[in-house]
Amino acid sequence: MRLLTFNALIKGDVRVRLGVLGGILRESDFDIVCLQEVMYRAHADLVRREFPHSACAGMVVLKGGLLLLSRRPIERWRFVRYPMSGPMRTEFLMRKGALIAEIGDLVVVNTHLSANRDDDWSPTNRYTLVERAELDVLAGILADIDQSRPLVVAGDLNLPRTASVLADFRTAAGLTDVLAGDARPTYRPTPRWPEPPALDHLLVRGGITARADLVFQDEMALPDGRRVHLSDHYGIAADI
Repeated sequence: MRLLTFNALIKGDVRVRLGVLGGILRESDFDIVCLQEVMYRAHADLVRREFPHSACAGMVVLKGGLLLLSRRPIERWRFVRYPMSGPMRTEFLMRKGALIAEIGDLVVVNTHLSANRDDDWSPTNRYTLVERAELDVLAGILADIDQSRPLVVAGDLNLPRTASVLADFRTAAGLTDVLAGDARPTYRPTPRWPEPPALDHLLVRGGITARADLVFQDEMALPDGRRVHLSDHYGIAADI
């Protein structure tokens, strides 16, 4: 089974970029696609046409900006919203949370945690405390799922791989980081942030083995001839 997780970026030529992404996905061999920052149901239609099954919550605005696509039947799915805590911010409008889908024996959790606007992932930072509270909710969700059942947690966790709060969560939930030891960033480097960390993750348990690599690192051609990156993040593609 082949899986992709990708933060599709909420701003800047959104419909055009999603149209290009949709074309890539139609020609791809991905069985399951977890997307973040797809904010509107109309935008979801740009990428899911060749996938017979999908899950997302919200009539117009997608809750959490989360969309899950599958070429295999989705038996059940649900969205769980994270608590709104910490400093007031426009991010609250996204209603961040977790989208949990059951695809055969496999459970896939697509999620997007709150951003750390201080770029400080120390345990006492105000945004790290927000992320810890969100991970506590996610840990509770995972605790209710049979530990032996194959499970994947994918998405933009907005935490570096080495952050202690993320390490504590992985240990408590019995999760393995598929890209453990990989020092490459998943947020695209910029002059303003030349050495960003890996904020996107693929975590597994329940006997899953996986190989993963980064994708969408290069610029893509738009229909008008411009070349742009599909997002400010790279994607993670995995063979499970």
